[in-house]
Amino acid sequence: MNPGLPAHRLSLEAVHDAARTIDSVFLRSPQYGCEPLQDALGVAVSLKVESINPIRSFKGRGADYLVARRASDAPLVTASAGNFGQAMAYACRKHGVPITVYAAVNANPLKLDRMRALGAEVILAGQDFDAAKDAARLVASASRARFVEDGKDLETLAGAGTIALEWLAGPRFDVALIPLGNGALLNGIARVLKDAWPEVQIVAVQAAGAPAMVRSWRTRHLVAYDRIETIADGIGVRVPIQEAVEDMQGWVDDAVLVREDSIVQAMRLIHRHAGLVAEPSAAVGIAALMEHQPRFAGRRVATVVCGGNLTDAQVDRWLCG
Repeated sequence: MNPGLPAHRLSLEAVHDAARTIDSVFLRSPQYGCEPLQDALGVAVSLKVESINPIRSFKGRGADYLVARRASDAPLVTASAGNFGQAMAYACRKHGVPITVYAAVNANPLKLDRMRALGAEVILAGQDFDAAKDAARLVASASRARFVEDGKDLETLAGAGTIALEWLAGPRFDVALIPLGNGALLNGIARVLKDAWPEVQIVAVQAAGAPAMVRSWRTRHLVAYDRIETIADGIGVRVPIQEAVEDMQGWVDDAVLVREDSIVQAMRLIHRHAGLVAEPSAAVGIAALMEHQPRFAGRRVATVVCGGNLTDAQVDRWLCG
């Protein structure tokens, strides 16, 4: 542990154990400087591409580690906007564990279909992710099932932390722009990067229409919202997780909120210049570069393209429109 950093509930040993345990299909994802994006943005930018795997998302890392290290064969219950549910379904099918995923009634239909195809029982409940999470938690508490909470359960952070281990094997950078939803991705990466490269600035990026985690981190108390407005469903958190907000303290250097139009433009830039389909949540790092270009000029920036699950209609509207 770097002596200048506060204690953290995630150990580096857990992250290294995750790197040894996680299914290899989710590990060693591409990471490279994208020169066409650099030319378009005027900033040196490196991409970590987490959408080239069976579920098109980084969530497979934490989910596979969690299921592999579970303490019992009890059924699992979780809630998801889509990607974590796919990850849990994939891991549970592999390990022969029943999984029920709760999702909002208006969740991405592609993600719902993939969860079902991977063997999950999918139950639609509530108008958004946090309402679905409330329903899932109630059902789990009334049964012998374990409620799995992305961003709270340490295995999800450890899985995300393996992304940072892979980054450490490559060229150094100055700033990491990390999408912030429930906090697993940000906090897992921050735990590893700041310990090894304390000079790296960790910047959380969230949609301006769903700022609960950023507001909670800045004010040091939970700030929940009655509703959120963003196309970035994967980071659309209305009710923050206490532990995740606490994990950020002392490890995250700054946070920015990005507009919806910037998210769409960032998706198009990634598609045009990197040849990648990025869902809205995966494009917020590039959106932050667009909105704050002078701040990052002359610095080496890295970000995670953390998912690529779009419906045909979304592709037409956001990438081809």
